Amino acid sequence: MRVDLLTREYPPEVYGGAGVHVAELVRALRRDVDVLVRCFGAPRDEPGTFAYATPAELSSSNAALGTMGVDLLMAGDAAGADVVHSHTWYANFAGFTAKRLHDVPHVVTAHSLEPLRPWKAEQLGGGYRLSSWVERAAFEDADAVIAVSAGMRRDILRAYPAIDPARVEVVYNGIDLADWRPNHDPDTARALGLDPDRPSVVFVGRITRQKGLPYLLRAARLLPDDAQLVLCAGAPDTDEIMAEVTGLVEELRAERSGVVWIDRHLPRAELTALLTAATTFVCPSVYEPLGIVNLEAMACGAPVVGTATGGIPEVVEDGVTGVLVPIEQADDGTGTPLDPDAFVADLAAALTRMIDDPAAARAMGEAGRRRAEDRFAWDAIAARTRDVYDRVLAG
Repeated sequence: MRVDLLTREYPPEVYGGAGVHVAELVRALRRDVDVLVRCFGAPRDEPGTFAYATPAELSSSNAALGTMGVDLLMAGDAAGADVVHSHTWYANFAGFTAKRLHDVPHVVTAHSLEPLRPWKAEQLGGGYRLSSWVERAAFEDADAVIAVSAGMRRDILRAYPAIDPARVEVVYNGIDLADWRPNHDPDTARALGLDPDRPSVVFVGRITRQKGLPYLLRAARLLPDDAQLVLCAGAPDTDEIMAEVTGLVEELRAERSGVVWIDRHLPRAELTALLTAATTFVCPSVYEPLGIVNLEAMACGAPVVGTATGGIPEVVEDGVTGVLVPIEQADDGTGTPLDPDAFVADLAAALTRMIDDPAAARAMGEAGRRRAEDRFAWDAIAARTRDVYDRVLAG
């Protein structure tokens, strides 16, 4: 079986959870499946991996048009594949086109949904209408749609009711437990700005509306005075969200010490040291299909305080591996809390609970590592994905 995996992100050009998922899935699948990767960006040296630049004629066009141009190149080169498997709307058009061009099944993995990210109109302008059309067409036409959580599956069927529910399968995101494990390195943590002798809250994520960073920055004002907040946050979606976050960080720093902002991509050795040293990890997302960052934190032995939305409750076991923060959300696709002040207060209370009882937090972190080992290993996830390929090939 030859599978052509179509993706925007692939190492070393990875900026989000979808890219992490693709890299780990490819590594696990290649143990017994012929996988060719077709990705965006600069040429790669990895065998069986082909990168595509935006066509010169589209380089100054709306970014969505450039994406579709890359997709056409990838689709043309997918001749000979038995299955094409696309990840995110950026590559869905390639899979949609390759299916028709080469008469092969198309599998889609849903990492997020355009209708549930309306703020992207700020980033893409009219391109958001194109990305939304591409995703809808690809999902409704795909031979199988893989959802990374049961919550994501519900969202898919709500957003795209024309899809036959029998074609939507849940295959969780995973974690490489050898790469992500406790890394007790206090010197590295100190070099990054975290004092291991003080309680700390660590956030890792892009600066985008869905990650809920402004709510966390407001909640941090309510934390105990000795608590540190470490933000590993970069790749802002827009200048507006970057300005909002920058202003909130400046206000917070004027009120308290121990506010650390790391705006570069951390190598795994540094990030695992930071997660291991943390009193708690926090995921204040208002939209999160699953959240690989939560698995990474759990694998490093950190408890997780996360919003009770999307797929997060399928990862974080409330009161066992962390704390889920209740939220009532608008149903307009934005995920905006109906009562932002209550959400901020509940988030602060959950984080304070961890800070005030570090022994309980450590026990939750240990339980989180065990849960990651039991439920989210990549070998099992690759096997589930191969089953999907077998089913679409069987018709």
